[in-house]
Amino acid sequence: MQAGLRQPTGTAGSGALDALIVDVPDFPKPGIAFKDITPLLADPAGYAGAIEGLVALAPAGIDLVVGMEARGFLFAAPVALRLGVGFAPVRKPGKLPRTTVAASYTLEYRSETLTMHADAVRPGQRVLVVDDVLATGGTARATADLVAGLGGEVVAVVVLMELGYLDGRATLHAAGLTDVRALLTASAPADEQDVS
Repeated sequence: MQAGLRQPTGTAGSGALDALIVDVPDFPKPGIAFKDITPLLADPAGYAGAIEGLVALAPAGIDLVVGMEARGFLFAAPVALRLGVGFAPVRKPGKLPRTTVAASYTLEYRSETLTMHADAVRPGQRVLVVDDVLATGGTARATADLVAGLGGEVVAVVVLMELGYLDGRATLHAAGLTDVRALLTASAPADEQDVS
């Protein structure tokens, strides 16, 4: 079991998922402890348990699931399939072939811009945002801004893992996104900043 991860009681594979997430110190730069999910993805039971756990966290009445490049796709698309709704990708500039809308934001250690097809969300659609990690909240907030700009309503943000000590939840709450759900929550390492 990885130190600092806890899973809510009663979720799929309780205690098993956190053992499949590996801390990688000093990646992508010194002082950062990266949460590597590739062992989770390589374990069929663990990956399936993560998807089922995320589906269980999804609120009722969702019309569309939106996921962010790149690791968010690995969770959002299967969640959309299980919920019986469509999936819309949010990507970096230049990756989508048709007319897009864009939103810029600041991450823990860099600035980014996200784009979405201008017709990906219909006005009034109830949207679930799914990602692998909630850190400072910048990616999820920018995604919610894209959805709202197209007339959709972000009903909830659901993530595999929340880095609770980076207070991304507060960033989302300040933006009016109050339904934030995490399958796992990571506590801060004693001497490192921890991000993904």
